[in-house]
Amino acid sequence: MAKQQNVEPETLGAAMNKTELFFENNGRKISYIFLALLILGGLIYGYRSLVAQPRVEKAAEMLAEAQARFNAETPDYELALNGDAEGVGFLDVIDQYGSTPSGNLAKHYAGICYLKSGDLENAAAYLKKFSPVKGLTGAIINAQNLGLQGDIAVAQEDYTKAAALFVKAAEMSDNNLTTPLYLRKAGQAEQAAGNSEKAEAYYQRIMTEYPASMEARDAEKLMGTIR
Repeated sequence: MAKQQNVEPETLGAAMNKTELFFENNGRKISYIFLALLILGGLIYGYRSLVAQPRVEKAAEMLAEAQARFNAETPDYELALNGDAEGVGFLDVIDQYGSTPSGNLAKHYAGICYLKSGDLENAAAYLKKFSPVKGLTGAIINAQNLGLQGDIAVAQEDYTKAAALFVKAAEMSDNNLTTPLYLRKAGQAEQAAGNSEKAEAYYQRIMTEYPASMEARDAEKLMGTIR
């Protein structure tokens, strides 16, 4: 094993506030698009089964309530998670309609809410319960889910696990924004674990395949820290 480098891994706060900035800025739009797809898919499915249709539609309605709190100008993640007398939370959707598409998505959001509150154990548990979904928007959410699991592994100093999750996240949705982001984080995790060659390979890939990305400049600087 290569000699461990003196590289300070990203803290959980830095990971959420910096590297997931894309999702913070675009989460509301992604949520609404995905919710529309869920409702459409639910209606199609409902026509095939009159018993399932009311469940799918009700789950989508409940998810929208929780998402409204999650996406508010001043989000209340505890309220979005647990709900109150005035509305439901993601845990309510999971408890009542966990087998529906909306219930599946609620597991992802519940994991984020727990992560925002610093509860890493429950955050990891709920993020892991989420099942990958199809479609372009789905691929982005799938990547975010794996990336957040990687952030938790970093916070727990399990860098090998974190690197593997970041690589999966990078491969989940190939684009110039999230792919190089997760490749950089994979490189940093490998570097923190003392695997300099693997780290350098990820940084080099960013500079070669995604030279116009925001991460390319960071990758070049990081390359200099392991030579």
